[in-house]
Amino acid sequence: MKESVSIVVPAYNEALNLPIFHERVSRVMSTLGYPYEIVCVDDGSKDNSFAVLSEIALTDKHLKVIHFRYNFGQTAALSAGIEAASGQIIVLIDSDLENDPEDIRTVIEKIGEGYDVVSGWRKNRWKGEFFTRKIPSLLANALISKVTGVKLNDFGCTLKGYRYDVIKNVLLYGEMHRFIPAYAKKQGARIGEVEVRFSPRIHGKSNYGFSRLLRVLPDLLLLKFLERFMNRPMHFFAYAGFCSFLFSALILVIAIFLRFTMDISLIQTPLPTLSGVLLIIGTQFFLMGIIAEMMMRTYYESQGKRPYMIKKTINLDEEII
Repeated sequence: MKESVSIVVPAYNEALNLPIFHERVSRVMSTLGYPYEIVCVDDGSKDNSFAVLSEIALTDKHLKVIHFRYNFGQTAALSAGIEAASGQIIVLIDSDLENDPEDIRTVIEKIGEGYDVVSGWRKNRWKGEFFTRKIPSLLANALISKVTGVKLNDFGCTLKGYRYDVIKNVLLYGEMHRFIPAYAKKQGARIGEVEVRFSPRIHGKSNYGFSRLLRVLPDLLLLKFLERFMNRPMHFFAYAGFCSFLFSALILVIAIFLRFTMDISLIQTPLPTLSGVLLIIGTQFFLMGIIAEMMMRTYYESQGKRPYMIKKTINLDEEII
């Protein structure tokens, strides 16, 4: 029996693309022979995308539709789709046809080789735009790879495949969907990458822009913080507090040195004031660390969570003999 597959699709103002997309995905999945569902999330479209999806769903029970009240963003749409999905393999793909639905086959086959996460790589996406798009893309992906420790060439490609047990507990916020492989790595997932095709969209306009790139950096910093200090936030704030105290003391020593060597009065220089400000900031860092520790413990204890994940146990349920 083949594993079941859920195709999770975010859609925003894609009314003209959706019928073509549905037809192509259905054709691919029918030839593969896997039990499947298509979970399409209408992210508060302003066109008639939901009406188009509703009409298709009347004739195709494989299609499941979620309709947002207004535009929450791609990450929220993917999160809702993943939560609603029931397949053992979950494939994420955009509905704008920039990714070829035929490449779903490639992703599923790669997962069949023993990978838990398979990411698409649009290798020739920026052909002819080397300086304006290719170089920034290379730099961005290199930065994300370095920070997360996950070596991928195209974090921004939505077309990715996951085993259900790897992705089911991942909660997504902001622009975090592109960092799902990093979350999966923390759970010991085996991550692979496959080349996929890229086609410029025919209908509608891209919802991506430079402003989205600017939103990625804060999320990347947050991801790194959660990875290193989620279970010990006091360490982060204590480091910052110690640094602030150190600079405060150093500046005060310089002010005193100037007073006795160059006869510069303490009220003639802003150094004592700056030292006092850094002292207050350092104290605030320590207080924020205490609050963060309390919140972290509340997070785990109120939900019965544990700061670890168990992959497998042996004889744990056996009675003592």
